[in-house]
Amino acid sequence: MATPVRHLFGPVPSRRLGRSLGIDPVPMKTCTFDCIYCQLGRTTNHTDQRAAFVPAETVIGELETWIVSGGTADYITLSGSGEPTLNTGVGEIIAWIKEHTNIPVVVLTNGSLLWRDDVRREIAQADFLMPDLDAVTPEVFAQVNRPCCGLQIEQIVEGLVAARRDCASTMWLEVMLCAGLNDTPEELAALRAAIDRIEPDEVQINTVVRPPSESFARPLSPEALKRAQEALGPRAEIIVALDRDYAALAGGEQALEDVLALLTRRPCTMQDIATGLSLHINEVSKHVSHLLEDGKILAEQRGEQQFYRAVRSA
Repeated sequence: MATPVRHLFGPVPSRRLGRSLGIDPVPMKTCTFDCIYCQLGRTTNHTDQRAAFVPAETVIGELETWIVSGGTADYITLSGSGEPTLNTGVGEIIAWIKEHTNIPVVVLTNGSLLWRDDVRREIAQADFLMPDLDAVTPEVFAQVNRPCCGLQIEQIVEGLVAARRDCASTMWLEVMLCAGLNDTPEELAALRAAIDRIEPDEVQINTVVRPPSESFARPLSPEALKRAQEALGPRAEIIVALDRDYAALAGGEQALEDVLALLTRRPCTMQDIATGLSLHINEVSKHVSHLLEDGKILAEQRGEQQFYRAVRSA
């Protein structure tokens, strides 16, 4: 009997990675951070303690099922709905993928645990390492990323420097900027100094696009993004929006229509949509973002939850 697939999602179209098969190795919102811009909502298990949240053999069984069924992707990405390096089985999962496929492996991480020797050893054979670094001064780091107790930004920067030295992978460093918080000249100068120490292959500048966990996390204007790019140096580039034609080719149109049809019937949270349509929360986030951009749905805050509903035709 085939292994049921619960911890893989997609392949979904990615602005950076083409068609990416996601691996979700931790439960929903198990994370070292509680970032104000996170499209998945507030962190519910705020921890820096590693554990076998999803056993490596479970993920490997699902990957075998996916391969046997003819699955293809441009990349396989450890990411999901929390911080993937919290799972103590990530090294075993990466080793299996490298042995059984020719698909490049990406580790999408907030970078908070790269100061640990064991974490760097486990992810060393990934092809791409994509960590975040949103702020360098302790005050702004605390405001934007809201780390769990004990994590210090200087320790995290040192971990990024060590990962660049120890890991075989290409490193793309992502900086998520929020207007009025980590886009000041002082913070951008501190980020530039850290980037020069880390020496990533690229610095990818992003801003708030999908509905954030906190309403005060606001996007930068195109002009402000351009100024940030200049401040962060020659490695920096602004990430462009996903081409919709590619999204259609990647098979996302039917799911997009299903999300809109559900929201036409009743308002839902992202988790409601994921449960009702048997989609991964990350896929739901992408579809909701597109529908919001197109003006087909609206977001409504009700207490601590964000609901989405379809725009009624006049």
